[in-house]
Amino acid sequence: MQTFRRIAAAALIALSGTPALADAPLIILDQTRLPFDLGPGHPANSPANPANSPNAAWNSGGNTANSPSAWQNRPGNPANEERLIITADGGVLGYYAVNGGGVLNLFDVNGRRIAYRPARGTRSLFTTSGQWCGTVDGGRQNFVLAVTRSCASAFAR
Repeated sequence: MQTFRRIAAAALIALSGTPALADAPLIILDQTRLPFDLGPGHPANSPANPANSPNAAWNSGGNTANSPSAWQNRPGNPANEERLIITADGGVLGYYAVNGGGVLNLFDVNGRRIAYRPARGTRSLFTTSGQWCGTVDGGRQNFVLAVTRSCASAFAR
């Protein structure tokens, strides 16, 4: 509960006009309106692409760098208070962390891994079971997470 309070306090600070260091807004996307190069139909973004598989070494939930128990991925890690995943109305859904291999991991407020973006070859996000769930837009410091409704709802489970 203390961790959630710290995350909520960081969100309030971000909304009060103090710039947040690297919060990532999450929006719901209309997959039918995505350009081909960002959608799951593009070979680089396909869940069938071996590099995007949840069983690939760097993407795997079995990789300790992706584990919620690793310090860099824990909700209690103060660094994660500066990497919040936020909604348009300022709600906090979770946080993100990048592992040593470059995989972007998305966690809910309790530290449960929801999705990942492989280190190379795609800007797509995938659920931990390997389904396409969205895309990342922007650079490494300022980016937006555009996800399907089902992927966004996983943060609330």
